[in-house]
Amino acid sequence: MASGAAVVYILLVVVGLSLATWFLTPKGDNQTVWRSSIILTLAMCYLMWAITYLSQLHPLIQPMRSDLRPEFAEGYGME
Repeated sequence: MASGAAVVYILLVVVGLSLATWFLTPKGDNQTVWRSSIILTLAMCYLMWAITYLSQLHPLIQPMRSDLRPEFAEGYGME
């Protein structure tokens, strides 16, 4: 799944888990704390994963090879 569609699929999974957390948290005095903690954890883990995945999918710089002989390195911008 090496495309941007994976980000959307995982987002749907995270939204589903968040909805399940909303309805399945144990009743009691700390229900709001449990809901907030679990949903924020899911959201932040998704954000970290999505940023890392997308930065590897679309890098800002082009990797440069360092194992080329000097006569072949000219075409790669390594003078």
